[in-house]
Amino acid sequence: MRKKFVAGNWKMNKTISESVALAADVAKRLSDAMPSCDVALAPTFLAIEPLAEVLRNTPIKLAAQNCHFENDGAFTGEVSARMLKHAGCHYVILGHSERRQYFGETDELINKKVKKALAEGLEVILCVGETLEQRENDETKKVIVSQVSHCTADLSIDDMKRITIAYEPVWAIGTGQTATPDQAEEVHRLIRFFIASLHTDELANDITIQYGGSVKASNAKELFAMPNIDGGLIGGASLKADEFVQIVHSFS
Repeated sequence: MRKKFVAGNWKMNKTISESVALAADVAKRLSDAMPSCDVALAPTFLAIEPLAEVLRNTPIKLAAQNCHFENDGAFTGEVSARMLKHAGCHYVILGHSERRQYFGETDELINKKVKKALAEGLEVILCVGETLEQRENDETKKVIVSQVSHCTADLSIDDMKRITIAYEPVWAIGTGQTATPDQAEEVHRLIRFFIASLHTDELANDITIQYGGSVKASNAKELFAMPNIDGGLIGGASLKADEFVQIVHSFS
């Protein structure tokens, strides 16, 4: 059975003290009713080490929102996968559309980051997704296939087993718009078929594919009921403990 997985991407929100309080609140709520899926939180870099302490004896894993493709060196302002691993991270989010849009990240650069993160013992949440213009031009399949292909280039099956793919249609991120369950399922099914063509049916059946894009407690259950949607990468709704925990329990 595929892993069910919900991760909260806090983006550039919350001070250290606010992050600690939110993580503790989420952990307490989930300890009262254990989740039936894997759970991770991705705070800002500054809050990673404090949250490692807060989450130490809980089922919640820690994720980072980005990493560099080198371990160290003259890369001002960057943080390496090795540093994240030592700070207590289990996952790193790579390829998010905001990194692509605002920082010019390409599939080739993301592929380098993916390889380095895996080499340093992190698991990767790899984001893919099309813009509204691409969807309206009927380019969704082409864009998704290209992103998955290039971002996972030269990875072995064992490497791929440590990757979660997050489908986040760019037009649905932070806009209040959400892909319908059928729209999301169609792309998730496409990704799974493409993974099978690149590797094996077994890998395609086992790989976890999350949906992200204005997921809320009110729509999570319907989205997660689709056969190829294995969880969510949650943005704004993960900044409220009660809302995030309701989303997690949508698998119950």
